[in-house]
Amino acid sequence: MVDRTVLQRIIVAADIAPNEQIIEIGPGRGFLTSALLEKACSVKAIELDDKLAQDLRERFEGQFKLEVVTADARHIPLQRIAGEFDSYKVVANLPYYAASPIIRRFLEAENKPTAMVVLVQKEVAQNMTALPGKMGLLSVATQLYGNPQIVAVIPPSAFKPSPKVTSALVRIDLYPTPLLRLASADSFFELVRAGFSSPRKQIHNGLGHALPLSAKSVINLLKSVDIDIARRPGTLTLEEWGCLHRAWRSLESTPSG
Repeated sequence: MVDRTVLQRIIVAADIAPNEQIIEIGPGRGFLTSALLEKACSVKAIELDDKLAQDLRERFEGQFKLEVVTADARHIPLQRIAGEFDSYKVVANLPYYAASPIIRRFLEAENKPTAMVVLVQKEVAQNMTALPGKMGLLSVATQLYGNPQIVAVIPPSAFKPSPKVTSALVRIDLYPTPLLRLASADSFFELVRAGFSSPRKQIHNGLGHALPLSAKSVINLLKSVDIDIARRPGTLTLEEWGCLHRAWRSLESTPSG
C-alpha cells in the first residue's frame, strides 16, 4: 500500500485510543505500521516473510512499542500473540488468498479483538456484509460474531504493484457474545456449510446432499421451523439458521426406532 489517503482512512476507521494495543497482520514494508505506532500503545506485527520481518526489525530498531513476529497468521496459536491482551484491535492489509481464514480465526477466538479493520478484496467485503438474499457462508460466519461495515472502496492504484482487483476497507465491531446462543459452534457451521454446499439450488438440495438425512427428513426438518423448502440458502436470516440448527440438534438427539 502506497496511498496516504487510504492510510489515513484506515487510521480513522480503526479509531485508536492512546492506550490501545494493536495486532497488525501483513505489515510488509511498514507503511501502515508507522502510522499505527503514532497512535497506539503497542503494535504486534505478524509477518510471514522472513526478510520483510527482519527489514522491519532493522527499520524500527529501538522502537519499544513494536514487536515483530515472523509467522503465518493462519496457523500461529492466537494465544501466543493475543493471550496477554485484555483488549486489542486487529488492523490488517490481508493477502486475498488468506483473508477469510484469518478473519474467522479472530472472530472465533477465545480472546477476541474488540474490532477488526481489514483491507480485503471487494467481493469478500460484499460477502461479509451481505443482507439476506445474497448471504453466503462468510456472511453468516462474520455476522454471527460482529457487525461488519464497508468503510471505503479502494482502487488498485493504492498499491504497488497494483493488483488486478479492487479492494475494500471493512470494519467489524465484535459483539461481546455471538448473536446466537449455540450449543455447538462446530455443528452449527457443519449445518451452514451443508446448506451452502449447493448455493444456487433450493436449500433442501444442499442439506440432503451434505447431511446424513433422507430427503423426507430434510423436508420435515425445514417445515418444522417454517422454512419453505424452495428457498435458496442465501435468503435465510441468521435467526433462521439458528432455529434450523436447534431443530437439527433435536432431531440428532432423538432416539431412532
